[in-house]
Amino acid sequence: MTQEEKRLIGKAVAQINESVQSDIRIMEVCGTHTHQFARFGIRKLLTPKIHLVSGPGCPVCVTEPGYIDALITLLKRENVTVATFGDLLRVRGSSGSLEEQKSLGRKVITVYSPEDLLDLAKRSTDQSIVFAAVGFETTAPLYAALIQIVRKENIRNLFFLTSLKRMEPAIRFILGESGVHVDGMLCPGHVAAITGIMPFLPVTIEYHIPAVICGFEAMDLITSISILCRQITGEIPVQFMNTYKRCVSDAGNPVALHLMNKVFRISDVSWRGIGMIRDSALILNHHYEEYDASRRFGLKTESAPAAFPDGCECGKVLIGEKTPDMCVNFRCLCTPDHPIGPCMISSEGACAAYYGVGGEKI
Repeated sequence: MTQEEKRLIGKAVAQINESVQSDIRIMEVCGTHTHQFARFGIRKLLTPKIHLVSGPGCPVCVTEPGYIDALITLLKRENVTVATFGDLLRVRGSSGSLEEQKSLGRKVITVYSPEDLLDLAKRSTDQSIVFAAVGFETTAPLYAALIQIVRKENIRNLFFLTSLKRMEPAIRFILGESGVHVDGMLCPGHVAAITGIMPFLPVTIEYHIPAVICGFEAMDLITSISILCRQITGEIPVQFMNTYKRCVSDAGNPVALHLMNKVFRISDVSWRGIGMIRDSALILNHHYEEYDASRRFGLKTESAPAAFPDGCECGKVLIGEKTPDMCVNFRCLCTPDHPIGPCMISSEGACAAYYGVGGEKI
């Protein structure tokens, strides 16, 4: 960050702090935004009257316990290997975690790219490889493209257990049903780069709440917070804005959207800490159901009753009702080395961000 950028940010922060005279709550619904706030120390720059709260923007954090249980059920089969990205390993279901299963000798493999997954399937023809496909609209096109490659190359032993979620229904739940008060919303730039602006327009049009699609640099964040504060305080009219136009077009990414629409269909799904949200899942459609692990192995992924360990406040953190530092376990019993809840486990979790990721401070 240049000295000129720091000067401009400092000037903007001073104007924000001077203009906000009463408490306001701004929600970010993107795990990367949460971590960028921590990276740049933005919370400490702003007046205590501005409360930055996190929404359900961490895909691993909102993955239901029943999904983990289904993966563990698969591991009890002799000829099944579960492949996953690293964040999911320590997240607990009602009967333990994938990390625990791996320590017991079950076949759990961490992959780092689609190429890793394809290579694993090709060299393990005696095994059924089940990939834990977790994410939002940001990663759904990647999985869709991967599934098409699997079909094209006639790979018969690779299956997908999906936990892909849609952001718009979750935002509607937060604003309409959760009972949580939100004065303004920072909308996720990564998701919007895929979907375009349409899923986020209802925040302003239907709920009359200021909303800004925001990028991830310090200037992006401060500029967007300034716009929200000016709208919330009545300095300028409430209107939806996109400050991330260098990456987000109104219509989104047509190639990515086509891939998603070709491979997936919309369904209902339970979110950990929230419950069932209608039309919030992307699942494989009937053209690609042969790659659906839930159908192939007769799995059920209904929500298990124990969403969080006793005393864990992740459920309230995920809907912006509480911040991580309001949890009695935070920094004491719950740390990145010994996490209790998924919000501390995941690299995108709010608790991990609050704990401190280090990095550049303004």
